[in-house]
Amino acid sequence: MKRNESGGGRVRSIAMVLRDPLPPTRADVLTLFGVELARHGLRSQLIGQAGQPGARQSWAAGAIYAHGHLRSRWASVLSPWWDVRGLWQALTGGPIDCIQVRDKIAVALLCRLIARVRGLPFVYWMSFPMVEGFEVRRDEIASRGRGLLWCAHAARAWLARRVFYGQVLPAADHVFVQSEAMADWLAGLGLARARMTSVPMGVDAALFNRDHIAPSTDPRLDGRRVLIYLGALSKSRNSAFLLDLVDLLRHDDPRILMVLAGDAPSDDERRWMRAQIADRGLAQYVLLTGWLPQREALAYAVRAEVGLSPIPRGRLFDVSSPTKLVEYLALGLPSVANDIPDQQLVMEQSGSGLCVAMELPAFRAGVLRLLADPELRARYAQRGPAYVRAHRTYAILGRQVAAAYARILAPAA
Repeated sequence: MKRNESGGGRVRSIAMVLRDPLPPTRADVLTLFGVELARHGLRSQLIGQAGQPGARQSWAAGAIYAHGHLRSRWASVLSPWWDVRGLWQALTGGPIDCIQVRDKIAVALLCRLIARVRGLPFVYWMSFPMVEGFEVRRDEIASRGRGLLWCAHAARAWLARRVFYGQVLPAADHVFVQSEAMADWLAGLGLARARMTSVPMGVDAALFNRDHIAPSTDPRLDGRRVLIYLGALSKSRNSAFLLDLVDLLRHDDPRILMVLAGDAPSDDERRWMRAQIADRGLAQYVLLTGWLPQREALAYAVRAEVGLSPIPRGRLFDVSSPTKLVEYLALGLPSVANDIPDQQLVMEQSGSGLCVAMELPAFRAGVLRLLADPELRARYAQRGPAYVRAHRTYAILGRQVAAAYARILAPAA
């Protein structure tokens, strides 16, 4: 019988159906499940779709059962059946102690039934409010007319709400959520607080050690007051806010350069973002890098003086736990972030940046204050890494999540 590294009982195995493409790239899967939970004797069998045809699948913490790929035009229809096929392979490939679904709804209903037949705990991992996302998409389409496309999205949103909140969540033995705000919200809908564990986004402490990151040598940064935004850009995130902000700041200091180390998820939004920069005449003040390998993005970050994390308030993002703010803190980068609950909590606890409303005057004032006060920047820079090491590394989160799984799996032992 295999024993786990932390000295506990035998190694346990989770069959986990994922919405994200395989092999995983998100830190809350790659590092949390791939490294930290494995150290605590929790292996994971990942089930889902490949990011692209022929993608090489490797997972040291268990196995990957990838069927189909997300570039298929039929992926949204066939993925539940592909997932069931993968789950069947995982169940017949060795002992499984728990069935878990992450951010999928249709297959969650099937997995719930399979778990009950097999006498296994059924767990749901909710990193994003998918039902509400479907409803936002439905409403966006409605603004352009209520034709057949709107009918299809309206039907999906209606059915998803009834299946998810009526069948999936009530039947889950445990629900992992993205933030305390998400847990409070679900508790308000009737889900018992004791059946939830919040797992905010964290960082790999070694990877985000500033002393081990070589600063970017990009000459476009020389002589500039560099601001940085790490991550995704999109209309739903109101990324035009960043351009409005730099348009104001360039009049305060013409040395301002905003580095957008990321990109939009789709071709049409990538074109939109670049057109916005060009139409506003901001090419000299905005450096849009596109998606970069993580080490290259961090190389730009350590050249910055201020990190930015504006996240729109509303039903989609108020319950989120943005990674970028924790990454800035880990790098010792003073930041200006807005007041969604998780960011406000981090800022209050860490004392390592400014938390303001997502309004242009407030962000402008925050950035200018930090740029004008090197002593304040130094204090914030010192506090950030210490806070992350104490609260938001994946080593710490891994211990907390492993303890939650120990409670979940104990009745089935």
